[in-house]
Amino acid sequence: MKIAIKRLHADAQLPAYAHGPDEDAGMDLRAVEAVTLQPGVPALVPTGLAIALPPGYEAQIRPRSGLALKHALTIPNAPATIDPGYRGE
Repeated sequence: MKIAIKRLHADAQLPAYAHGPDEDAGMDLRAVEAVTLQPGVPALVPTGLAIALPPGYEAQIRPRSGLALKHALTIPNAPATIDPGYRGE
């Protein structure tokens, strides 16, 4: 299956496996802007990407377990769901 990914920002990086698909269950997603997260304050972090999922599929964004544990970083609605009809960043 191929999933269309559109770069909305010149510095956007495509999602990639840190150690390859044999070791990682998911790909890493990177921000295109430096964001300082404040304790207890939600923030949107731009990725510079939009995806086009086929009907019947979803994408999920989850906190990395190591970062979540070491730095208490999480996503308020984790896992965040990207529905097949959504085309925004």
